[in-house]
Amino acid sequence: MTSSKLDPMLEAFEEAGAAGQRGEVPIGAAIVHGGEVIARAGNRTLEMKDPTAHAEILAIRVACEKLGSERLAGCDIYVTLEPCAMCAAAISFARLRRLYWAAADPKGGAVEHGPRLFTQPTCHHAPESYGGIRENDAAMLLKAFFADRR
Repeated sequence: MTSSKLDPMLEAFEEAGAAGQRGEVPIGAAIVHGGEVIARAGNRTLEMKDPTAHAEILAIRVACEKLGSERLAGCDIYVTLEPCAMCAAAISFARLRRLYWAAADPKGGAVEHGPRLFTQPTCHHAPESYGGIRENDAAMLLKAFFADRR
């Protein structure tokens, strides 16, 4: 979870791969502030015995601590899978400026699927959102992970 000037989506994919190696669903996230990756994380729900330990939530916690604020208004988040409702809400509450995500998640996603959280009148902040970045890579990573489990 160190600072870097690498491609933030690549860093999210590295975190996703590490999560998969730990037996977690391979999802990763990276947060950028001022052109630098300031936080990155992969899923750790099994390891931490915590259903909220999704990559996005963990990365948001690190970024908030690093910046000393509960608001990440000048930050962007890169995620390997369309965020779920919990993570989309956390992205909104953290006031992240932009969300970039790789693969769509028709079953559990909450940005372009399901509740489409950012379009709801109860949503206080909707980040700019861009999906489909390296979508095939993310889909293949997830499919390989679940194929190994069957």
